[in-house]
Amino acid sequence: MSEAKPILLVVACALVDTDRRVLIAQRPEGKHMAGMWEFPGGKVETGETPEAALIRELREELAVETKEACLAPLSFASHSYEQMHLLMPLYVCRRWQGTPTTNEHKALKWVRPQALRDYPMPPADEPLIAALCDLL
Repeated sequence: MSEAKPILLVVACALVDTDRRVLIAQRPEGKHMAGMWEFPGGKVETGETPEAALIRELREELAVETKEACLAPLSFASHSYEQMHLLMPLYVCRRWQGTPTTNEHKALKWVRPQALRDYPMPPADEPLIAALCDLL
């Protein structure tokens, strides 16, 4: 049996535009896994629901507003890192207000689901690509 690690709950979102492209964000310099591409999102704070955390993170990271009714759970990743185990539900969002801007990331890119594998992603994000390809 493997050594017990703390579980970190984070949420991620696949923003999908009218052309069925998915928004990915490049991690900034100085952050763990800098330069890798990821689905926007972040940590769920104590007492926060995953949906509330995702709405907050999208506002903070991308300056877009959405509602819980616009978030559809699609899949989740469960990945063990050296220091902790990450549990990450992935939601799909097709309706939001505002234009995504890079408040925290190095860059943003709209990508066709089949092309997501062309971008280096953290190990936890990679298994989510298949579910997006199946959906879109």
